[in-house]
Amino acid sequence: MLTIWTYDYVPGGENGPRGLVRDLRLRWACEEAALDYEVKTTPFDDRGSDHFARQPFGQIPFLEDDGLKVFESGACLLYLAKKSEILMPSDPVGEADTLQWTIAALNSIEMVSVPWMVLNWSDGPDNGLAGWLDSRLARMEAVLADREWIAAGRFTVADIIMADVFRQTRRADAPAYPNIRAYKERACARPAFRKAHDDQVAHFVEGDRARSG
Repeated sequence: MLTIWTYDYVPGGENGPRGLVRDLRLRWACEEAALDYEVKTTPFDDRGSDHFARQPFGQIPFLEDDGLKVFESGACLLYLAKKSEILMPSDPVGEADTLQWTIAALNSIEMVSVPWMVLNWSDGPDNGLAGWLDSRLARMEAVLADREWIAAGRFTVADIIMADVFRQTRRADAPAYPNIRAYKERACARPAFRKAHDDQVAHFVEGDRARSG
């Protein structure tokens, strides 16, 4: 059985990260492909040497599969995609398309959207990265004008990561990006996403109970 590792707890509240923590990407992929998995935890506070041995930056998620260990959500997703054609086609053209869009979500969108988000907390939505992020979102808006899904003509692991990247930046909800918003809504309406999201939120609510008990 696959083991997805996440934190035992993350802060709640209106602006807390519950429902956005990146182990959701792995849960979602496993739900889509009907892969058996379990979820285990590492402390959010007091991250120890065992955590850093598995994830050198003290982050989550990381994945275990019969002794094999993988960290970074993108790497974990591509590992899972090799287990099921539901997540990635086996033909060379479909596989290459899925791979390139998975990497694009990380290298061309998230590498701009996350710094923008951090600056947004202190400098506001029109911080120095707003123009850069808007240029990337504008290109994705054009790409999604005539596509239901981003790669290989169907839903793949590339949609899991691209849609989740869009979920994590409010800039993607701007009126200028109706195609992105519709794409994100399609992805988040999938039963596998809903279950993964609800399970993650319930997991961290239970973490609250454990901390207060």
